[in-house]
Amino acid sequence: MPLPDLYQIDALFTEDELMVRDAVREFVAERIMPGIRQWNREGRFPSELIQPMARLGMLGAYLKGYGCAGVSYNAYGLMMQELEAGDSGFRSFVSVQNGLVMYPIFTFGTQEQKDRWLPKLATGEAVGCFGLTEPDFGSNPSGIITTARKVKGGYVLNGVKRWATNATIADVAIVWAKLDGKIHGFLVEKGTPGFSAPEITGKWSLRVSVSSEIHLDDCHIPEENILSEAKGLKAPLMCLNQARYSIAWGAIGAARACLEETLEYAKTRVQFDRPIAGFQLVQAKFAQMWTDVTNAQLLCYRLGQLMDQAIAKPAAISMAKRNNVAIALNTARVCRDILGASGICDDYNIIRHMNNLESVYTYEGTHDIQTLILGQELTGLAAYT
Repeated sequence: MPLPDLYQIDALFTEDELMVRDAVREFVAERIMPGIRQWNREGRFPSELIQPMARLGMLGAYLKGYGCAGVSYNAYGLMMQELEAGDSGFRSFVSVQNGLVMYPIFTFGTQEQKDRWLPKLATGEAVGCFGLTEPDFGSNPSGIITTARKVKGGYVLNGVKRWATNATIADVAIVWAKLDGKIHGFLVEKGTPGFSAPEITGKWSLRVSVSSEIHLDDCHIPEENILSEAKGLKAPLMCLNQARYSIAWGAIGAARACLEETLEYAKTRVQFDRPIAGFQLVQAKFAQMWTDVTNAQLLCYRLGQLMDQAIAKPAAISMAKRNNVAIALNTARVCRDILGASGICDDYNIIRHMNNLESVYTYEGTHDIQTLILGQELTGLAAYT
């Protein structure tokens, strides 16, 4: 059963935004939930669902032109909320395709690059990935050691990237490398000699997601594959802000899904001759989780408005990502506790959400990094070192 809308949050959205939300909610119920337990057990991303997701306008959702839906940021956020109510892996796929692949091509690419890639990425005919994090450089991307060297007719890239979602199945990678000591963005196409993307296996989190390394071994790309406007650390950080926005919304979906499932369980689980939902300690937990989810929804709604007006500060995105993922992870843990031993079995969705949120808490800027971003915004003093 859906949670009561105590603050009438639905009334804040337009009719079109609610239609988008409901369409994705139906997709999740019909196409994701019947298979999610088996896909999670297998550690498999069902790529056969990419184009159905594209047909719902999820890929390039907030971009204008090139076959993209051009919806509002709040409509896009609601898409991400519903997807992650199914599983973080699906939201991660869409987040990367949108914020880390299509956004940088749209923002920094040449007209030829946009015309070539954006329509294919919007329809799901092509898949992209983003290579910034390295084995030794995650929270400190300025330290990356992947290099680009100018040669006749193009560039030669060398280095290793890690935790690149979708890379193994990607047709194009947005790779960040240092050219003459300064970070630049490059398009590296599948099949380019010297490029490989082995999948990372053995994960206990985000199992329904393709996580990969990217190996660049004297990888020669043509001159036209540089993102000429993507210079300096600011460019990849702009992309990460797009991804963080979608994460803030997605976390609401995971938290809500856990809360709804646990509420139904607690109403029917009888101990000491009454449903456990009738005990004070359990109700106290429900009251706090419901409040947290409501706060997260309101935070994201306002953030979406600021994004549409192009006046959202990066710190505002960090605040939403930091707050919403933290409350989602706590909600999943508390829900797991309420279910007792049943909470560790995949007959219920909670343990899968909980494990996934452990990764979401970390990626696209850890909880602590978001904290330091907020601290710097508030005090004017950087505390990263």
